[in-house]
Amino acid sequence: MERWSWPSGGAWLLVAARALLQLLRADLRLGRPLLAALALLAALDWLCQRLLPPPAALAVLAAAGWITLSRLARPPRLPVATRAVLITGCDTGFGKETAKKLDAMGFTVLATVLDLNSPGALELRACCSSRLKLLQMDLMKPADIGRVLEFTKAHTASTGLWGLVNNAAINDVVADVELSPVATFRNCMEVNFFGALELTKGLLPLLRRSRGRIVTIGSPAGDMPYPCLAAYGTSKAAIALLMDTFSCELLPWGIKVSVIQPGCFKTESVTNVNHWEKRKQLLLASMPGELLQAYGEDYIEHLHGQFLHSLQMALPDLSPVVDAITDALLAARPRRRYYPGRGVGIMYFIHYYLPEGLRRRFLQTYFISHCLPRALRPGQPGPIPAQIISREPNPNPDPSPVVSR
Repeated sequence: MERWSWPSGGAWLLVAARALLQLLRADLRLGRPLLAALALLAALDWLCQRLLPPPAALAVLAAAGWITLSRLARPPRLPVATRAVLITGCDTGFGKETAKKLDAMGFTVLATVLDLNSPGALELRACCSSRLKLLQMDLMKPADIGRVLEFTKAHTASTGLWGLVNNAAINDVVADVELSPVATFRNCMEVNFFGALELTKGLLPLLRRSRGRIVTIGSPAGDMPYPCLAAYGTSKAAIALLMDTFSCELLPWGIKVSVIQPGCFKTESVTNVNHWEKRKQLLLASMPGELLQAYGEDYIEHLHGQFLHSLQMALPDLSPVVDAITDALLAARPRRRYYPGRGVGIMYFIHYYLPEGLRRRFLQTYFISHCLPRALRPGQPGPIPAQIISREPNPNPDPSPVVSR
């Protein structure tokens, strides 16, 4: 049987020319992902020459090349034209940077902030065009939500509302569930879930009319049990499930729904050490004496130190998240989930495919590793001052303001 030979000489030039044409049509970005894909295809080519008969080899290479181009090619984008977008939580972080980029692209941006005189609001007012409108809104106040809804309906009467970006969120506490006041769970749900739900429902008539987009900032903490983030994580799990429900129910109306699950990024709210120190002190003040005696104040200090240490890995460049939001708003076929950030794919692979013990150990290593509570340590626990044991917990810890991711 005669061995089949691969193209050589002039035939290879023809193949290369056709491949180049295909690359140009695919609108690929030259970078590490493309170079890595080409290297893998070359290795696959080498293996196919030695292990497969010619028809099977051609089929494998054609399928691999098509999949590679499909994954790496930039999807076609819709024109910006006169599209209007409402973004919540634009005082800092993802919201502020997204508002700046969309304004520069020509969008009409309605940016909500907690404080119209905050540094972020002043920055947006100074660097953006007159198309950007700043609106004050606290998602814990129905009156604020109603006022924003009325303004949006009036301001987009001629252009329509193309997109809603649910970005505003809070995190009240970093502690075990038993140590976290129930009020912190209510606060997180009020802003991260109920506030976003009320705003989204109020804007659906406009979004149905434009067959527009809903983009929501979620969190990996809503998909996997991050230590000490139960209040925040449960609210993010709830909003992600709500958006999946919207995605199914609004499909006949042409509305596309996306959830962004970013890694850890260095936003102002995340890296504000004074904010987290204040939250730690409020947590200690709200704990019953018996609970503080069982866990120990040093246990809380350990969690606080581990959390601040984990933030050192936060990424300073917010553009991957901003780019994901932009793609969800303008891609002809946006994804239902985006995972911007270094290491997020590995985290999800470990969460879905590795045993529970390894998943738990990974999260403890990557985020917070608990120490033993005082009552479980060898020997008798040390004496607790009487004034600590007898004090009553504060039933209404100071609520956190709405902060932006």
